[in-house]
Order: sequence, then C-alpha cells, then structure tokens
Amino acid sequence: MNNTDLWKRYSSFLCHCPAIGLSLDISRMKFADGFFAGMEPAMQRAFQEMVALEGGSIANPDEGRMVGHYWLRNPSLAPTAGIRTETEAAIEQVSSFSQRIHSGAITGQNGRNFTGLLVIGIGGSALGPQFVADALSTAGDKLKTHFLDNTDPDGIDRVFAELGEEISRTLVIVISKSGSTKETRNGMLEAQAAYRLAGLEFARHAVAVTGEGSELDRLAQAEGWLERFPMWDWVGGRTSVTSTVGLLPAALQGLDIRSLLDGARECDIITRGTDTARNPAALMALMWHHATNGRGEKDLVMLPYKDRLLLFSRYLQQLIMESIGKELDRDGVMVNQGLTVYGNKGSTDQHAYVQQLREGVANFFVTFIEVLKDRDSGSMQVEEGITSGDFLFGFFQGTRRALYDKGRESMTITVDRIDAFMIGALIALFERTVGLYASLININAYHQPGVEAGKKAAGTVISLQSEVMQLLSGQSRGMTADEIAVALKRPDEAEAVFAILRHMAANPDRGVNVLAEGSVAGWKFSL
Repeated sequence: MNNTDLWKRYSSFLCHCPAIGLSLDISRMKFADGFFAGMEPAMQRAFQEMVALEGGSIANPDEGRMVGHYWLRNPSLAPTAGIRTETEAAIEQVSSFSQRIHSGAITGQNGRNFTGLLVIGIGGSALGPQFVADALSTAGDKLKTHFLDNTDPDGIDRVFAELGEEISRTLVIVISKSGSTKETRNGMLEAQAAYRLAGLEFARHAVAVTGEGSELDRLAQAEGWLERFPMWDWVGGRTSVTSTVGLLPAALQGLDIRSLLDGARECDIITRGTDTARNPAALMALMWHHATNGRGEKDLVMLPYKDRLLLFSRYLQQLIMESIGKELDRDGVMVNQGLTVYGNKGSTDQHAYVQQLREGVANFFVTFIEVLKDRDSGSMQVEEGITSGDFLFGFFQGTRRALYDKGRESMTITVDRIDAFMIGALIALFERTVGLYASLININAYHQPGVEAGKKAAGTVISLQSEVMQLLSGQSRGMTADEIAVALKRPDEAEAVFAILRHMAANPDRGVNVLAEGSVAGWKFSL
C-alpha cells in the first residue's frame, strides 16, 4: 500500500476524541473490508452487557459481586443511594485527610510535618498507584512516595535504607481489601519492626485502606491508626486505581485527583457510546480480536514514547492478563484465553527489542502511544531547527514505518499531553477495552480463580515447612529430603522438602545446616 493509500486509510479510520485530547489510529492494522460489519452484532451485545454491568448486575458470580469501578468517577451512576453516598464521602475523606497532612494539622510522633509516603500493597494495590505516582511526579511533590510491593526481604531492606532517618517523617499506607493478603501483611509487619527500631510508634504514622470489618480494619482500629479508608467488595484490585487505593497516595503526593477522576469520567462517557467507529475502546477491543483471532495468538507490545508512561505496560499487564487469562469461558467450555502484554518505552525500545519486532518472529502487534506536547517550557535546539522532542517524534514515526514495511501490525494512541486528566482517561480507556473484549470472546473479566489457586498452593508450602522444621527439631542426626518426606508420610513431596531446606540453609538465622555431598538426593539436613 503506497503512502497516498495509507493517508486515505488513516483519514477514514482515525477515531478522534477532542473532548479528552485523544485519538486512536488503527490504519496500520490489516483487518479485512468486511471485518467491522461481521463483528458489529457481537460488539452491540458487548455494549449491552456493559450497560448491565454499570447498572449493578452480578459480574463476578464466583463471589456474588457487582463490579463498579465506573461508579468511582461518577457516583451518580451507582445503582443504590448507599453506594453513591459512600463513594462521594470517600473522595471527600481523601481530600480532607490529605489537606490536614499537607498543612501540618496531622504530624508524625515527633511533631514534624510528613515529607515522605510509604505505600504497602501488592498487585492492584501497588501497580496502579505506582504508575500514577511516576507518571505525574514533579520536583514539587508534597510527599516523596516509596513502595513496598513484594515480600522480598532484601527489597524491603533497600526501601528502609533509602528512608533512613526520614522514617520519622514518613506516613505509611497499608492497602489490602481483604486485610489478609500475605505479602501486604508481611510488609506491614516489617514496617512495624522498622518503626520500633527507630523508637517510633507505628500507629502514629499509619493509615489503612481496607474493607470494613476486615482483619486489617480491626487492627487499625484497635491500635488507633491515624485513619481508615474504605475499600468495597464491588471494586476489583486491578480496577481500583480510581478508588481510595489510588486516590489516597496520589492526593498525599500532591496530585490533582479531581482532574484524574474527571479524565476517567469523560473517557467513560465517550467509550460508553454505541457507535463503534466513534468509540476508541470498542475499536481497540476489535483490533485485539482481529490481531489475535480472538484467541490470544499474538502478544500486545506497548510502546509509549514518553518517559512518564514507562510503568504503563506493567500496570496493563495485570489489568489485561488477569482479566483475560481464563481457562474456561462463561459457558464452562475450556478455552485457555489470554493476551500477553509487555513493553518498554521509546526510543529505548529501539536499542532493545525492536530488532526482533522488525525481523524476528511475527507473534505480536504493537500499540504506540504518542504524546504531542514535549515539555511545559520551550525546548533548546540540539541541531539547527531541531529539538530533542523532534528526535523522539522522528524515532516514533521511523519505528512505526519500519514495522509496517515488514508487515507488522500496529495502532497508535495520540494524546495532547500528560497530566492528571489524561492519565485518568488512559486508565479508563483500557478498563473499558478489557471489558468489551472479554464480552467479545465470552469470558468473565472480573474474577481470577488462577490467582486464588496460587495463593492456596503457597499456603501448602508454608504449612509443609512448619512440619519439616518440627520433625527436624526432634532429630539428632542429619536426614535427606527423601527420609524427611517419608517420615512425614508425604513421600511424593521430597522435592518440595529439599527446596524448603535448601532455602532455609542459605539463611543462617534459620538454624538449618546442610552437608552437601554427592547427589542432592544424598544431602543431609539438620538443626
């Protein structure tokens, strides 16, 4: 296809949304002429399912839950007056609390204003807030934000080493809807120990975001934490960034959460429309279906040409892959659906994996994000008449063209700028796309049975570790993994026993000794 034909295709299919400063170009996707007509009945059904979702239908039948992240930025849509009132009150609570922190009305134990923020959470309780914090950070942030988003002891140590003496001026947010997420609980316990070591009362520096009556809620109330913020069962973790989960850290950082919510709400309005050609979320869902044959046969590569969007692909990995990656469809048929997401940023990607994208296996399609505004101030010229931003634009256009020349498909999201409004709009755009695509392929985007299975499996390993240690404590000689497994009447678990003991032996404080001679089957462990 020559450049003239491409221009005609671009002009015909560009979805321009001036109300949110965003457009979607699908002209470099190679869908057939009859594709949209053939998919239109399914898309209209998807729109109707979205109406039911926003109306309060039970979208997560496994847990009997509604899914209401769209109500978070437009409480008037909530199906009950109670939900509307609670949502509005939570936003006011976030704003009021943040103002009191910033003004010094609430201080740490030493009476000094808070200057730092430590967010403890995992998955949806960290990825969304991390993305927003990084995308919108400035030198004038009111609080500098840090995250504990794993149960890695070394990672935890690094965070507290970075805080140093500033721990006394660091406010902690512990985020867990259920209040029983192990990684978050472990991070909280480690934080409590760090504050004690610094001679500080953790409760005088801590707030909770959790479900009413949860284990965490009860603990925060009993210990007198500074404040407790609500998290509702109708908000899933991966769609919680416009709830207190994301709004509280953002507001404390000093970001404009009202503008973030406005952007999400305005994008919701546009993507709620049933004219497919004018709905960027519907078009993107259809392009996912086209590119992957509705079966996840190709990966989605996110290439944002903006440093502030570096963490967007990480955020989208959970939003998309946890929502779409399902073994069974809604009829109980095994389908093993999914859509793999990865990405970096432009133009770094051109020095990393674009070589493979252009000339290697064609198992992907690309979504570029182009940001028109380079910076708030004017730019210096790095060559005559050329700025750094011009080079970034050139690299984006060059990569897009180079991929197309090799038959690789791509679409491009172009936004006017990056600010709180636009970040809200981008979040809402992909949330809606996920919901529509899930309807097109007949899977439930709002449950995650695989995640729960993984948590149960982890609990089994921890339980086995306790049994192993109890057995060894009563032994006067070293034992092999096979001998221990047989003694526990679990002969099939010898490998798991070995892995547990090898890990513990590598950490001297656990008190496990190993005589590592010969085959690993002959290694002897003792206390």
